[in-house]
Amino acid sequence: MRFLKIIYIIGFVFVCSPSFSQSAKQQQLEQERQRLREEIEQMKQLRADNKLKERSVLDEVEGINSQISTRQNLIKVTNQQANLLTREINTNFKKIDAYRKELKVLKVDYAKMIVKSYKSKSSQSRIMFLLSSSNFAQAYKRLQYMKQYNEHRKEQAIRIEENTQKLQKLNTDLSRQKNDKQRLIEENREAQDKLKEEKQQQKVLMASIRKKEGTYTRQIKQKEQQASAIDRAIEKLIREAIAKVNKKAGKKVTKKGSATTFALTAEAKVLADNFTSNKGKLPWPVGTGRITKKFGRQPHPTLPNIQINSSGVEIETKSGEKARAIFEGEVIAIQKLRGASRLVQIRHGNYITTYYNIENITVKEGQKVATKQAIGQVRTNPTNGRAIMKFLIYQNAKRLNPQSWIYRM
Repeated sequence: MRFLKIIYIIGFVFVCSPSFSQSAKQQQLEQERQRLREEIEQMKQLRADNKLKERSVLDEVEGINSQISTRQNLIKVTNQQANLLTREINTNFKKIDAYRKELKVLKVDYAKMIVKSYKSKSSQSRIMFLLSSSNFAQAYKRLQYMKQYNEHRKEQAIRIEENTQKLQKLNTDLSRQKNDKQRLIEENREAQDKLKEEKQQQKVLMASIRKKEGTYTRQIKQKEQQASAIDRAIEKLIREAIAKVNKKAGKKVTKKGSATTFALTAEAKVLADNFTSNKGKLPWPVGTGRITKKFGRQPHPTLPNIQINSSGVEIETKSGEKARAIFEGEVIAIQKLRGASRLVQIRHGNYITTYYNIENITVKEGQKVATKQAIGQVRTNPTNGRAIMKFLIYQNAKRLNPQSWIYRM
Protein backbone atom coordinates (compact mmCIF):
# COMPACT_ATOMS: atom_id res chain seq x y z
CA MET A 1 0.00 0.00 0.00
CA ARG A 2 2.88 2.37 0.80
CA PHE A 3 4.35 1.65 -2.65
CA LEU A 4 1.01 2.56 -4.29
CA LYS A 5 0.93 5.86 -2.39
CA ILE A 6 4.41 6.78 -3.67
CA ILE A 7 3.43 5.90 -7.25
CA TYR A 8 0.28 8.09 -7.08
CA ILE A 9 2.16 11.04 -5.56
CA ILE A 10 4.77 10.91 -8.34
CA GLY A 11 2.01 10.63 -10.94
CA PHE A 12 0.13 13.64 -9.57
CA VAL A 13 3.29 15.78 -9.56
CA PHE A 14 3.76 15.14 -13.28
CA VAL A 15 0.07 15.58 -14.13
CA CYS A 16 -0.62 18.65 -12.00
CA SER A 17 2.59 20.70 -12.23
CA PRO A 18 2.00 22.06 -15.78
CA SER A 19 -1.33 23.54 -14.69
CA PHE A 20 0.36 26.20 -12.56
CA SER A 21 2.39 27.62 -15.46
CA GLN A 22 -0.59 27.27 -17.81
CA SER A 23 -2.84 29.27 -15.44
CA ALA A 24 -0.25 32.07 -15.24
CA LYS A 25 0.07 32.10 -19.04
CA GLN A 26 -3.71 32.11 -19.40
CA GLN A 27 -3.98 35.18 -17.14
CA GLN A 28 -1.25 36.92 -19.11
CA LEU A 29 -3.00 36.20 -22.41
CA GLU A 30 -6.35 37.36 -21.01
CA GLN A 31 -4.81 40.66 -19.90
CA GLU A 32 -3.28 41.14 -23.36
CA ARG A 33 -6.60 40.27 -25.02
CA GLN A 34 -8.48 42.80 -22.88
CA ARG A 35 -5.83 45.45 -23.65
CA LEU A 36 -6.21 44.85 -27.40
CA ARG A 37 -10.01 44.95 -27.14
CA GLU A 38 -9.80 48.27 -25.29
CA GLU A 39 -7.40 49.63 -27.91
CA ILE A 40 -9.82 48.70 -30.71
CA GLU A 41 -12.68 50.36 -28.81
CA GLN A 42 -10.57 53.50 -28.41
CA MET A 43 -9.88 53.53 -32.16
CA LYS A 44 -13.57 53.09 -32.94
CA GLN A 45 -14.47 55.89 -30.53
CA LEU A 46 -11.86 58.23 -32.00
CA ARG A 47 -13.09 57.52 -35.51
CA ALA A 48 -16.72 58.04 -34.40
CA ASP A 49 -15.82 61.36 -32.73
CA ASN A 50 -14.09 62.53 -35.89
CA LYS A 51 -16.57 61.28 -38.49
CA LEU A 52 -18.08 64.74 -39.02
CA LYS A 53 -14.64 66.32 -39.41
CA GLU A 54 -12.83 66.90 -42.68
CA ARG A 55 -10.37 64.01 -42.42
CA SER A 56 -8.01 63.29 -45.32
CA VAL A 57 -7.94 59.96 -47.08
CA LEU A 58 -4.43 59.41 -45.70
CA ASP A 59 -5.77 59.82 -42.16
CA GLU A 60 -8.58 57.37 -42.89
CA VAL A 61 -6.20 54.74 -44.28
CA GLU A 62 -3.79 55.21 -41.39
CA GLY A 63 -6.64 54.69 -38.93
CA ILE A 64 -8.01 51.60 -40.67
CA ASN A 65 -4.48 50.14 -41.00
CA SER A 66 -3.91 50.49 -37.25
CA GLN A 67 -7.29 48.93 -36.52
CA ILE A 68 -6.56 45.98 -38.83
CA SER A 69 -3.16 45.41 -37.24
CA THR A 70 -4.60 45.51 -33.73
CA ARG A 71 -7.47 43.19 -34.65
CA GLN A 72 -5.02 40.70 -36.20
CA ASN A 73 -3.08 40.72 -32.92
CA LEU A 74 -6.35 40.20 -31.03
CA ILE A 75 -7.19 37.18 -33.19
CA LYS A 76 -3.69 35.78 -32.63
CA VAL A 77 -3.90 36.18 -28.84
CA THR A 78 -7.43 34.70 -28.75
CA ASN A 79 -6.19 31.67 -30.73
CA GLN A 80 -3.34 31.24 -28.24
CA GLN A 81 -5.84 31.36 -25.39
CA ALA A 82 -8.07 28.76 -27.03
CA ASN A 83 -5.08 26.47 -27.68
CA LEU A 84 -3.92 26.85 -24.09
CA LEU A 85 -7.42 26.03 -22.85
CA THR A 86 -7.33 22.87 -24.97
CA ARG A 87 -4.12 21.83 -23.24
CA GLU A 88 -5.61 22.67 -19.83
CA ILE A 89 -8.72 20.62 -20.63
CA ASN A 90 -6.55 17.66 -21.65
CA THR A 91 -4.52 18.03 -18.45
CA ASN A 92 -7.71 18.03 -16.38
CA PHE A 93 -8.92 14.88 -18.15
CA LYS A 94 -5.66 13.18 -17.14
CA LYS A 95 -6.01 14.42 -13.56
CA ILE A 96 -9.60 13.20 -13.38
CA ASP A 97 -8.53 9.80 -14.70
CA ALA A 98 -5.71 9.60 -12.13
CA TYR A 99 -8.01 10.62 -9.26
CA ARG A 100 -10.61 8.05 -10.31
CA LYS A 101 -8.01 5.27 -10.38
CA GLU A 102 -6.68 6.21 -6.96
CA LEU A 103 -10.20 6.55 -5.61
CA LYS A 104 -11.02 3.07 -6.86
CA VAL A 105 -7.97 1.60 -5.09
CA LEU A 106 -8.74 3.54 -1.90
CA LYS A 107 -12.33 2.31 -1.83
CA VAL A 108 -11.32 -1.32 -2.38
CA ASP A 109 -8.71 -1.09 0.36
CA TYR A 110 -11.16 0.67 2.68
CA ALA A 111 -13.82 -2.00 2.05
CA LYS A 112 -11.35 -4.72 3.01
CA MET A 113 -10.53 -2.90 6.22
CA ILE A 114 -14.21 -2.51 7.08
CA VAL A 115 -14.80 -6.25 6.56
CA LYS A 116 -11.75 -7.12 8.62
CA SER A 117 -12.80 -4.68 11.32
CA TYR A 118 -16.31 -6.11 11.37
CA LYS A 119 -15.00 -9.64 11.87
CA SER A 120 -12.97 -8.54 14.85
CA LYS A 121 -15.34 -5.84 16.10
CA SER A 122 -16.10 -7.39 19.48
CA SER A 123 -14.09 -6.10 22.39
CA GLN A 124 -13.66 -9.73 23.47
CA SER A 125 -11.83 -10.56 20.22
CA ARG A 126 -9.48 -7.59 20.64
CA ILE A 127 -8.79 -8.53 24.27
CA MET A 128 -8.14 -12.16 23.33
CA PHE A 129 -5.77 -10.96 20.60
CA LEU A 130 -3.76 -9.08 23.21
CA LEU A 131 -3.93 -11.80 25.89
CA SER A 132 -2.69 -14.45 23.47
CA SER A 133 0.64 -12.63 23.24
CA SER A 134 3.63 -14.72 24.36
CA ASN A 135 5.19 -11.78 26.24
CA PHE A 136 4.66 -8.14 27.17
CA ALA A 137 6.73 -6.85 24.26
CA GLN A 138 4.56 -8.73 21.75
CA ALA A 139 1.40 -7.48 23.48
CA TYR A 140 2.68 -3.90 23.24
CA LYS A 141 3.46 -4.31 19.53
CA ARG A 142 0.00 -5.74 18.91
CA LEU A 143 -1.58 -2.80 20.73
CA GLN A 144 0.41 -0.34 18.58
CA TYR A 145 -0.61 -2.24 15.44
CA MET A 146 -4.30 -1.95 16.39
CA LYS A 147 -3.92 1.80 16.93
CA GLN A 148 -2.08 2.27 13.61
CA TYR A 149 -4.66 0.15 11.82
CA ASN A 150 -7.50 2.34 13.16
CA GLU A 151 -5.61 5.53 12.24
CA HIS A 152 -4.92 4.21 8.76
CA ARG A 153 -8.59 3.42 8.28
CA LYS A 154 -9.51 6.98 9.32
CA GLU A 155 -6.88 8.37 6.91
CA GLN A 156 -8.32 6.30 4.10
CA ALA A 157 -11.80 7.66 4.78
CA ILE A 158 -10.45 11.23 4.77
CA ARG A 159 -8.54 10.68 1.51
CA ILE A 160 -11.62 9.20 -0.13
CA GLU A 161 -13.61 12.31 0.88
CA GLU A 162 -10.85 14.68 -0.29
CA ASN A 163 -10.44 12.95 -3.64
CA THR A 164 -14.21 12.96 -4.16
CA GLN A 165 -14.24 16.74 -3.59
CA LYS A 166 -11.25 17.21 -5.92
CA LEU A 167 -13.03 15.26 -8.61
CA GLN A 168 -16.13 17.42 -8.22
CA LYS A 169 -14.02 20.60 -8.49
CA LEU A 170 -12.15 19.30 -11.54
CA ASN A 171 -15.43 18.48 -13.26
CA THR A 172 -16.69 22.00 -12.50
CA ASP A 173 -13.43 23.52 -13.83
CA LEU A 174 -13.66 21.34 -16.92
CA SER A 175 -17.17 22.58 -17.64
CA ARG A 176 -16.07 26.21 -17.20
CA GLN A 177 -13.02 25.71 -19.44
CA LYS A 178 -15.15 24.20 -22.19
CA ASN A 179 -17.54 27.18 -21.99
CA ASP A 180 -14.60 29.63 -22.03
CA LYS A 181 -13.13 27.93 -25.07
CA GLN A 182 -16.46 28.06 -26.91
CA ARG A 183 -16.80 31.76 -26.05
CA LEU A 184 -13.30 32.48 -27.38
CA ILE A 185 -14.06 30.57 -30.61
CA GLU A 186 -17.25 32.62 -31.12
CA GLU A 187 -15.45 35.91 -30.39
CA ASN A 188 -12.73 34.97 -32.85
CA ARG A 189 -15.33 34.21 -35.50
CA GLU A 190 -16.82 37.70 -34.99
CA ALA A 191 -13.34 39.26 -35.08
CA GLN A 192 -12.57 37.50 -38.36
CA ASP A 193 -15.79 38.87 -39.89
CA LYS A 194 -14.96 42.41 -38.76
CA LEU A 195 -11.43 42.02 -40.09
CA LYS A 196 -12.83 41.17 -43.54
CA GLU A 197 -15.00 44.31 -43.45
CA GLU A 198 -12.03 46.49 -42.46
CA LYS A 199 -9.84 45.02 -45.18
CA GLN A 200 -12.55 45.79 -47.72
CA GLN A 201 -12.67 49.42 -46.48
CA GLN A 202 -8.87 49.51 -46.72
CA LYS A 203 -8.99 48.24 -50.31
CA VAL A 204 -11.48 50.95 -51.37
CA LEU A 205 -9.47 53.73 -49.70
CA MET A 206 -6.17 52.55 -51.17
CA ALA A 207 -7.73 52.53 -54.65
CA SER A 208 -8.66 56.21 -54.25
CA ILE A 209 -5.13 57.03 -53.03
CA ARG A 210 -3.45 55.38 -56.02
CA LYS A 211 -5.36 57.72 -58.33
CA LYS A 212 -3.63 60.72 -56.70
CA GLU A 213 -0.44 59.08 -55.44
CA GLY A 214 1.79 61.91 -56.74
CA THR A 215 -0.20 64.53 -54.82
CA TYR A 216 -0.13 62.52 -51.60
CA THR A 217 3.60 61.84 -51.97
CA ARG A 218 4.29 65.58 -52.16
CA GLN A 219 2.11 66.18 -49.08
CA ILE A 220 4.01 63.53 -47.12
CA LYS A 221 7.41 64.95 -48.08
CA GLN A 222 6.26 68.43 -47.11
CA LYS A 223 5.18 67.13 -43.69
CA GLU A 224 8.55 65.41 -43.30
CA GLN A 225 10.34 68.72 -43.94
CA GLN A 226 8.15 70.45 -41.34
CA ALA A 227 8.87 67.65 -38.84
CA SER A 228 12.64 67.96 -39.44
CA ALA A 229 12.49 71.71 -38.83
CA ILE A 230 10.64 71.11 -35.54
CA ASP A 231 13.22 68.47 -34.51
CA ARG A 232 16.08 70.92 -35.15
CA ALA A 233 14.33 73.54 -33.03
CA ILE A 234 13.83 71.03 -30.18
CA GLU A 235 17.47 69.93 -30.29
CA LYS A 236 18.59 73.55 -30.25
CA LEU A 237 16.53 74.09 -27.08
CA ILE A 238 18.17 71.02 -25.51
CA ARG A 239 21.71 72.21 -26.32
CA GLU A 240 20.88 75.64 -24.92
CA ALA A 241 19.51 74.06 -21.73
CA ILE A 242 22.69 71.96 -21.34
CA ALA A 243 24.88 75.06 -21.88
CA LYS A 244 22.88 77.03 -19.31
CA VAL A 245 23.17 74.30 -16.65
CA ASN A 246 26.89 73.78 -17.34
CA LYS A 247 27.63 77.50 -17.16
CA LYS A 248 25.89 77.65 -13.79
CA ALA A 249 28.01 74.68 -12.66
CA GLY A 250 31.18 76.51 -13.75
CA LYS A 251 31.92 74.25 -16.70
CA LYS A 252 33.44 76.09 -19.65
CA VAL A 253 31.46 76.01 -22.93
CA THR A 254 33.60 76.74 -26.00
CA LYS A 255 30.77 77.64 -28.38
CA LYS A 256 27.16 78.59 -27.80
CA GLY A 257 24.84 75.69 -28.51
CA SER A 258 27.69 73.15 -28.79
CA ALA A 259 27.27 71.54 -25.36
CA THR A 260 26.06 67.95 -25.52
CA THR A 261 26.43 66.64 -21.94
CA PHE A 262 25.00 67.89 -18.66
CA ALA A 263 27.33 68.62 -15.75
CA LEU A 264 25.40 66.87 -12.96
CA THR A 265 25.18 67.84 -9.32
CA ALA A 266 24.88 65.01 -6.77
CA GLU A 267 21.11 65.59 -6.61
CA ALA A 268 20.75 65.58 -10.42
CA LYS A 269 22.79 62.36 -10.65
CA VAL A 270 20.46 60.60 -8.19
CA LEU A 271 17.45 61.75 -10.25
CA ALA A 272 19.08 60.53 -13.49
CA ASP A 273 19.91 57.16 -11.90
CA ASN A 274 16.30 56.79 -10.73
CA PHE A 275 15.07 57.60 -14.23
CA THR A 276 17.45 54.99 -15.68
CA SER A 277 16.36 52.31 -13.20
CA ASN A 278 12.73 52.82 -14.30
CA LYS A 279 13.44 52.04 -17.96
CA GLY A 280 10.50 50.09 -19.39
CA LYS A 281 8.32 50.93 -16.38
CA LEU A 282 7.61 54.64 -16.89
CA PRO A 283 3.94 55.69 -17.29
CA TRP A 284 2.43 56.92 -20.54
CA PRO A 285 2.44 60.71 -21.09
CA VAL A 286 -1.37 60.51 -21.50
CA GLY A 287 -3.98 58.52 -19.59
CA THR A 288 -5.38 56.82 -22.71
CA GLY A 289 -4.06 56.70 -26.23
CA ARG A 290 -2.46 54.67 -28.99
CA ILE A 291 0.73 54.96 -31.03
CA THR A 292 0.13 56.27 -34.55
CA LYS A 293 3.80 56.71 -35.46
CA LYS A 294 6.68 54.73 -33.98
CA PHE A 295 10.24 55.88 -33.36
CA GLY A 296 12.91 55.84 -36.05
CA ARG A 297 13.06 55.31 -39.80
CA GLN A 298 10.11 53.36 -41.19
CA PRO A 299 7.88 52.93 -44.26
CA HIS A 300 4.95 55.32 -44.44
CA PRO A 301 1.83 53.53 -43.08
CA THR A 302 -0.16 54.31 -46.23
CA LEU A 303 2.46 54.52 -48.99
CA PRO A 304 5.13 51.97 -47.99
CA ASN A 305 7.43 52.92 -50.88
CA ILE A 306 8.05 56.23 -49.06
CA GLN A 307 10.40 56.21 -46.04
CA ILE A 308 9.68 58.54 -43.12
CA ASN A 309 11.61 59.26 -39.95
CA SER A 310 10.30 59.97 -36.45
CA SER A 311 12.42 61.47 -33.66
CA GLY A 312 9.90 60.29 -31.07
CA VAL A 313 6.47 58.70 -31.02
CA GLU A 314 3.13 60.18 -31.98
CA ILE A 315 0.22 59.31 -29.69
CA GLU A 316 -3.41 59.83 -30.66
CA THR A 317 -5.75 60.36 -27.74
CA LYS A 318 -9.26 61.66 -27.10
CA SER A 319 -10.10 65.35 -27.33
CA GLY A 320 -9.35 67.24 -24.11
CA GLU A 321 -6.99 64.55 -22.75
CA LYS A 322 -4.40 65.75 -20.23
CA ALA A 323 -0.70 65.51 -21.02
CA ARG A 324 1.30 64.43 -17.98
CA ALA A 325 4.92 64.18 -16.85
CA ILE A 326 6.28 60.64 -17.04
CA PHE A 327 8.71 61.24 -14.15
CA GLU A 328 9.54 63.81 -11.51
CA GLY A 329 11.72 66.67 -12.69
CA GLU A 330 11.92 70.39 -13.51
CA VAL A 331 10.22 72.28 -16.36
CA ILE A 332 13.07 73.86 -18.35
CA ALA A 333 11.22 75.18 -21.41
CA ILE A 334 7.76 76.14 -22.65
CA GLN A 335 7.95 77.21 -26.29
CA LYS A 336 5.71 77.98 -29.26
CA LEU A 337 7.07 76.30 -32.38
CA ARG A 338 5.74 76.79 -35.87
CA GLY A 339 3.63 73.79 -36.87
CA ALA A 340 3.80 72.24 -33.42
CA SER A 341 1.56 74.41 -31.28
CA ARG A 342 3.37 74.63 -27.93
CA LEU A 343 5.81 72.26 -26.29
CA VAL A 344 6.88 71.55 -22.72
CA GLN A 345 10.32 70.21 -21.83
CA ILE A 346 11.08 68.59 -18.46
CA ARG A 347 14.57 67.76 -17.20
CA HIS A 348 15.21 64.61 -15.15
CA GLY A 349 18.93 64.82 -14.28
CA ASN A 350 20.64 64.31 -17.65
CA TYR A 351 17.40 63.20 -19.35
CA ILE A 352 14.91 65.51 -21.07
CA THR A 353 11.35 64.61 -22.03
CA THR A 354 9.54 66.74 -24.62
CA TYR A 355 5.77 66.92 -25.05
CA TYR A 356 4.49 68.92 -27.98
CA ASN A 357 1.19 69.92 -29.49
CA ILE A 358 0.11 71.04 -26.02
CA GLU A 359 -2.35 73.80 -25.04
CA ASN A 360 -3.84 75.14 -21.80
CA ILE A 361 -0.47 74.58 -20.13
CA THR A 362 -0.69 74.40 -16.33
CA VAL A 363 3.01 74.54 -15.41
CA LYS A 364 5.72 77.19 -15.77
CA GLU A 365 9.48 77.22 -16.37
CA GLY A 366 11.51 76.39 -13.27
CA GLN A 367 8.60 74.51 -11.65
CA LYS A 368 9.19 71.10 -10.07
CA VAL A 369 6.71 68.46 -11.23
CA ALA A 370 5.80 65.00 -9.94
CA THR A 371 5.29 61.75 -11.85
CA LYS A 372 1.92 61.76 -13.68
CA GLN A 373 1.33 65.44 -12.88
CA ALA A 374 -0.80 67.16 -15.54
CA ILE A 375 1.14 69.75 -17.54
CA GLY A 376 -1.58 70.78 -20.02
CA GLN A 377 -3.96 69.40 -22.65
CA VAL A 378 -3.22 67.67 -25.95
CA ARG A 379 -4.35 70.08 -28.66
CA THR A 380 -7.15 68.86 -30.95
CA ASN A 381 -6.75 69.75 -34.61
CA PRO A 382 -9.92 71.71 -35.51
CA THR A 383 -9.79 70.52 -39.14
CA ASN A 384 -9.69 66.75 -38.69
CA GLY A 385 -10.70 66.45 -35.02
CA ARG A 386 -7.58 64.45 -34.10
CA ALA A 387 -5.69 65.01 -30.83
CA ILE A 388 -2.10 63.88 -31.45
CA MET A 389 0.87 64.57 -29.19
CA LYS A 390 4.47 63.94 -30.17
CA PHE A 391 6.60 62.67 -27.31
CA LEU A 392 10.41 62.51 -27.24
CA ILE A 393 13.10 61.38 -24.78
CA TYR A 394 16.72 62.55 -24.85
CA GLN A 395 19.70 61.58 -22.72
CA ASN A 396 21.85 64.69 -22.84
CA ALA A 397 21.74 65.48 -26.60
CA LYS A 398 21.20 61.86 -27.64
CA ARG A 399 17.80 60.88 -29.00
CA LEU A 400 16.24 57.77 -27.39
CA ASN A 401 13.41 55.44 -28.38
CA PRO A 402 10.47 56.20 -26.03
CA GLN A 403 9.02 52.73 -26.70
CA SER A 404 11.95 51.22 -24.78
CA TRP A 405 11.22 53.39 -21.73
CA ILE A 406 7.44 53.56 -21.41
CA TYR A 407 5.55 50.58 -20.00
CA ARG A 408 3.96 48.49 -22.78
CA MET A 409 4.29 51.24 -25.40
